[in-house]
Amino acid sequence: MIVPAKRLETVSEYYFSKKLREVADMNAAGKQVINLGIGNPDMPPSEATIEALCAEARKPDTHGYQSYVGIPELRQGFADWYGKWYGVRLNAVTEIQPLIGSKEGILHITLAFVNPGDAVLVPNPGYPTYTSASSLCEADIIPYDLQEDNNWQPDFEALETMDLSRVKLMWVNYPNMPTGANGSVELFEKLVAFGKKHHIVICNDNPYSFILNDRKISILSIEGARDICIELNSMSKSHNMAGWRMAMLASNATFIGWILKVKSNVDSGMYRPLMVGAVAALKNSGEWHAEMNRVYARRRELACRIMDALECSYDTNQVGMFVWAKIPDRYADSGELADEVLYGKNVFITPGFIFGDKGSRYVRISLCCTEEMLRAVIERLAKGV
Repeated sequence: MIVPAKRLETVSEYYFSKKLREVADMNAAGKQVINLGIGNPDMPPSEATIEALCAEARKPDTHGYQSYVGIPELRQGFADWYGKWYGVRLNAVTEIQPLIGSKEGILHITLAFVNPGDAVLVPNPGYPTYTSASSLCEADIIPYDLQEDNNWQPDFEALETMDLSRVKLMWVNYPNMPTGANGSVELFEKLVAFGKKHHIVICNDNPYSFILNDRKISILSIEGARDICIELNSMSKSHNMAGWRMAMLASNATFIGWILKVKSNVDSGMYRPLMVGAVAALKNSGEWHAEMNRVYARRRELACRIMDALECSYDTNQVGMFVWAKIPDRYADSGELADEVLYGKNVFITPGFIFGDKGSRYVRISLCCTEEMLRAVIERLAKGV
């Protein structure tokens, strides 16, 4: 009898993979579900990005295998981008590794640093991939709680009471998803000091800093951070390039070399026209990003009206492309409210329990949908379908 590997017992199919099949079935039955669940940008990249992609793709000699470390222009583009927007100087040759998406990079990092039986600190609530990648690598997962009354930041006093002797990695994510809490220099200083004290690699996942955020901060801007920190960044959200699978990580040259050992045995180089397009996108003007944020700001106003209609409470200082809100006490958990809205109003919102039990009394709405769709949701909630 053929059975799967035991590691599959520790993970399940990704929530959105399953739920979107259900939504597709409802649409096929004529339900016309409005999807407010996924952070999938619905606007295109800049025109210069598309033109660069197309021009390169038309060349006859650009379709072969590419380097595992990306073309030099892309690495330099990422370095210039970090210098311009985050004030961080990176060596384009030794301190940057392009990735086929930061989700893949999470697994590369875990494979490079974690042995079976080692431990990994993951935030609760937090991006589910931090947990699933750790499980697939046969690590022990140690959740650390994020609380609303602490601005969704780690409780360092509580962390110090834990047995950290086997911990190799700590995942952090600021600006935070799903909560929308922003990072700060003070928080990053504490994280760097904590990592150095306990010899724990601090991994900051940083894809949301360009969306409705006036404070773009990299953990690598902190003195000494490069010794102990890795930062992932992605063009999916910031440049409307989710399907391009274009991301990067930055750290010291030794860490980059270890991660490359994994990556070069797991995937291959990216398609050259995609990389050339990304180089153009990294040069987008401040005005291009400002226009995207004007669109998101209008959408956020409507998303907050939806949360008001659902009698949910939320922090108006959130950043990023979601609105995260606490559900009314009358619901047992976020799944009950999400199902009520899905089956009663044909609107899909994300229940917070998928991010950990500390998210069980919260729901999330994505801003990756048109104002027309958001207004339609408001009307459905007011009048029924």
